[in-house]
Amino acid sequence: MATSASLQPIRVLVVDDSSAMRLLLSEIINRQPDMRVIATAPETATARQLIRELQPDVVTLDVEMPGMDGISFLERLMRLNPLPVLMISSAGDVDSDLALHALDLGAMDFISKRQLKGRADLNQMATEITQKIRQAAEAGHQFKRIEPTLSSARPTVDPKRKYPLNHIICLGASTGGTEAIKRFVMGLPINTPPVLIVQHMPEGFTQRFATRLNNECEVHIKEAAAGDVIRPGCVYIAPGHAHILLERVTGGSYKIVLSEGPEVNRHRPSVDVLFDSAAKVLGKNATSVLLTGMGRDGAQGMAAMKAAGAYCFAQDEGSSVVYGMPRAAFELGVVDEQGSPERLTVRVLDRLVALAEAQGSKA
Repeated sequence: MATSASLQPIRVLVVDDSSAMRLLLSEIINRQPDMRVIATAPETATARQLIRELQPDVVTLDVEMPGMDGISFLERLMRLNPLPVLMISSAGDVDSDLALHALDLGAMDFISKRQLKGRADLNQMATEITQKIRQAAEAGHQFKRIEPTLSSARPTVDPKRKYPLNHIICLGASTGGTEAIKRFVMGLPINTPPVLIVQHMPEGFTQRFATRLNNECEVHIKEAAAGDVIRPGCVYIAPGHAHILLERVTGGSYKIVLSEGPEVNRHRPSVDVLFDSAAKVLGKNATSVLLTGMGRDGAQGMAAMKAAGAYCFAQDEGSSVVYGMPRAAFELGVVDEQGSPERLTVRVLDRLVALAEAQGSKA
């Protein structure tokens, strides 16, 4: 990633059918010393040619385009020439299904340009856009497309298997995480221990993400709410505006606490916040899982969980869209096992069954 004028700047291609938006995005990007717009395109046919000729580091892509729409173009691009793409669309605030589909196809992130209509919001949005361009460029050298799985691909799990009581699985993910999380939770049986998930995702998208997963999985999946009592067979996804923490309540169960405190590792919700809370509250009664994503969020928290007695899993490099967060944890030496999301589901459940059997034999 370019960090100073002495390094090569991040080369950005802006694709948008609005001439005003092309000018505005170019102005925002070109004001930064470490990035520049190398070309703009008003539609996808031109964009395709420019990508072939210029090989940009990052593409910003509008959803609503003449001819081939942005989503169809993204799907084609990720199949033929995968590279970091930021979707920028006026539909982002109202059509979270569209945003989630773009993320599933391999988009690095989704930004709503509706907020750019007011000049008062320009500085805030400029910061968000340029920060995400830097993150996308940073991941560019290790970015790859992972083919989505079929929703019908659900492994058979014996419902009579027993799992430990008051044990909680804590999971974190970022770039590529919507598909990786789906692949992990599809294999969870109805009596699985509860799962808490942090996925780096804008506010407003997490509710729809939870609903969509809930419609495809055996377990009950919901956006976490403050005060939720954590129950087996349930998966709780942190809302896009808040950190998620744990608190022990009377009777030995646990409830969810939400915090709108400062960002951690540039994120709220942060995986480290969840993992740190699990280390303090759950100790050895927790399992840690870290999936695909940029950066280091979750690595230090996983180290805290391991020190407290938790067993730790991470996605392997071959199945990760971006092997950043799992790599950071692996390099700290705190990962006990690696594998694809489907493989991790099997291993997590097998280990918890063995743990329950060991506890039973001691009773």
